[in-house]
Amino acid sequence: MGLLSKVGIFVVIILLSNYLVSLVFKYIAKKSKAVHLRFTKSAINVIIDVIAFYSLAQQFEMTKDISKVLLQSGSLILAIATFAAQQALGNVISGISLSVSKPYNVDEKIRVLQGGTVLAEGLVKDVTLRHTLIYQFNGETCIVPNSVMDSAVVINTNFTENIGNYVEIEIGYGADIEKAIGIMRQICVEHELTLNTEANAVTASGYTQNGVILKTIIWTRNLNDSFRACSDIRVALVREFGKCGIEIPYQTVTISNYEPAEKESAGV
Repeated sequence: MGLLSKVGIFVVIILLSNYLVSLVFKYIAKKSKAVHLRFTKSAINVIIDVIAFYSLAQQFEMTKDISKVLLQSGSLILAIATFAAQQALGNVISGISLSVSKPYNVDEKIRVLQGGTVLAEGLVKDVTLRHTLIYQFNGETCIVPNSVMDSAVVINTNFTENIGNYVEIEIGYGADIEKAIGIMRQICVEHELTLNTEANAVTASGYTQNGVILKTIIWTRNLNDSFRACSDIRVALVREFGKCGIEIPYQTVTISNYEPAEKESAGV
């Protein structure tokens, strides 16, 4: 068999093997969003490539002896490679640690903090041997090395069963507070995405120079529902309070034209 034929066969085998691995993990991913699946897929692809290229080298006299020497000198090569690629290997080891501990999974919303600074916030979309891909809500994609993810503080809202978010609104001192509280509670209970019941409290949480602040917690099943529900409820509160004559105070500035009196002719 010719040189080109052997190379072609091995290339086909590599491509086919990687394709089959991708199909298998794509099928598994439909049933599970576990982060270790993405990392495992990347690791298997690398192992397949290494084995295939080594097997290909064994097929030719020119590369056969070289591959044997490299294999026999594996300890030395590994030591040199480890020293030369400490950061890359650190990312791989951190990726293994993340896959085992599973602080987050694919399509979960996380916030990555390091030293009090938010490095990334968004949805986890992929985990490779080297990095984690996070799609942010502004359309940007953060590519964060696994070593950073392993050492950073990761806030994962999906670890809680339900999500609670505060909603506040201010009403004037002359408004009917009890009526406003009843309207606010009813709006929160009736929204299709909330888990609120009549037992959820609406409280007067404080005073300002303009009025009283009403406050409650909106409970939803997940963070996406929370964003939408809180937005809808804020809009509904403004609309319903306006219909019922409940004042929402706001500061105004009155601008008037000032015309100075004409100067007296005397003394000019």
